[in-house]
Amino acid sequence: MRRTTIQTLAASAAAALVLAGCGSNDSAASGATVPEGDEASLSIGVPTGWDEGIAVSYLWQEILESEGYDVELETADIGLIFTSLSGGGYDLLLDAWLPGTHADYVADAGEDIVDLGAWYDNAVLTIAVNEDSPAQSLADLADMADEYGNRLVGIEAGAGLTRITQDEVIPTYGLDGMEYVVSSTPAMLAELSSATESGTNVAVTLWRPHWAYDEFPVRDLEDPEGALGGAESIHSFGASDFTERYPTLATWLGAFELTDEQLFELENMMFNSDEYSDEADAAAAWLEENPDFVDDLKAAAQS
Repeated sequence: MRRTTIQTLAASAAAALVLAGCGSNDSAASGATVPEGDEASLSIGVPTGWDEGIAVSYLWQEILESEGYDVELETADIGLIFTSLSGGGYDLLLDAWLPGTHADYVADAGEDIVDLGAWYDNAVLTIAVNEDSPAQSLADLADMADEYGNRLVGIEAGAGLTRITQDEVIPTYGLDGMEYVVSSTPAMLAELSSATESGTNVAVTLWRPHWAYDEFPVRDLEDPEGALGGAESIHSFGASDFTERYPTLATWLGAFELTDEQLFELENMMFNSDEYSDEADAAAAWLEENPDFVDDLKAAAQS
């Protein structure tokens, strides 16, 4: 398997796994000045196992530290991030899926969080299998469960994908006879890698965008009943007072967008390459290869 996307350093009092991020562009060394009116420090909650969220969080850390901000990244389960965000613990989350996957968390937080805009609009939840396996749809999976060892391999217990699989997919397609393994994203990817190497069939919960589609020979099962929902958008959310504390940054986040090509390139550099020492190094390299990205972002924010 590739190296772990984020390494756990310590457990916080809230049972979150914490990583204090140190970007390659140190804010003090850069000599940059935070835009007038913005606070200089902020914390970003990074959802465990969601690689697109990890990737853009490190990307934004690199961008902001070069602009003079002091940025801390902290990893935690997505539910804990929403709880902390609504309670004023974290300042920013860059990986909220709407209108389906994280709708419950957004609804529970209510006016205690603020939507800062969507940066990607073709996100989908999937059940994926190795491309040469027999099932073509989720309906087939119920009849062919033994071909997959009667197992459906999932991710973290607190993930929206886990809830939707449990509450919608399994009862809709009669998959109750399969063992639904709720584990972690690294464990799921390890099983996918092992099955690929051994040539055995495997069924996993997955989502797009994800680098696994470039790394492994997998395909999505058709979902004729729409139990997994349609395409979603990935949003940034801030604490309730975010726009007051970071007025300029809020406009940048509102203008932020990534194409499929940009996102997959960033993820592949970060998670599928041994060329870079860590996630921050990969993010810095991506920005060097896309030198107009920040200037274009700022221009879009002003228009």
